Amino acid sequence: MLNRIGLYTMFRREVVRTMRVVVQTLVAPVISAALYIFIFGTVIGTKIDDFAGVPYISFVFPGVLMLSIINASFASASSNLYFMRFTRGIEEILIAPFSYLEMLIGFVGSAVVRSMMVALLILAVGFLFGAVSLVNPIGFMLYVMAIAAIFAMLGIVVALWAEGFEQLQVLNTFVITPLTYLGGIFYSITFLPELAAQITRLNPFFYFADGIRSSMIGYSEANTQVGIVVIVGLVVLLGWLVTTLFKRGWKIRY
Repeated sequence: MLNRIGLYTMFRREVVRTMRVVVQTLVAPVISAALYIFIFGTVIGTKIDDFAGVPYISFVFPGVLMLSIINASFASASSNLYFMRFTRGIEEILIAPFSYLEMLIGFVGSAVVRSMMVALLILAVGFLFGAVSLVNPIGFMLYVMAIAAIFAMLGIVVALWAEGFEQLQVLNTFVITPLTYLGGIFYSITFLPELAAQITRLNPFFYFADGIRSSMIGYSEANTQVGIVVIVGLVVLLGWLVTTLFKRGWKIRY
């Protein structure tokens, strides 16, 4: 039976932490997304014909939303766990009646909560610009939560590995950001040469963006079954990895 009180406490702690620095955690990503929407919707989008039966901004918006979800989830999990390591607050979690699976759920769930807050705010901005449609709300929520969970677990791995504050951004800077921009969030792979399109299909971020886009505007360029396998496979693999690291006490037991 899950430790519901303990998990609720971890979730509430993340909400309080998020609201304590609300400008950094909520306002900044919303402003950033609004700038993307303005540039691609008002400035560039009006010069581009409708794509897949929808305005260009509606095609781009899911990728902008995904980018914000990834950043929020990764930053939440990595900073949360790293600061707990730094202040030895992780020892309170280790002596609490938590199983390793509950530790995973607590850290990942907390990051997902923050990501959902960011996603809802950006959706509100998108509605103001007329960029939002939801053809499959349930699918949208599942994709958002799965993607947030994936990057929360990546954030946990980085937080365990990092020996300094600057190392928290290494994966984000050199892996996540490049793969995100090369994953088709601002363009259709039909615009690419065949070789480049085939390479893009090897990028898991392509399936993240395509999943959210298909649930919002009903247009998909990827094989949906392959995308689901990639996303579910990453959730399971990273969940196993993080749980194993917790069990071994890697860099959290001294």
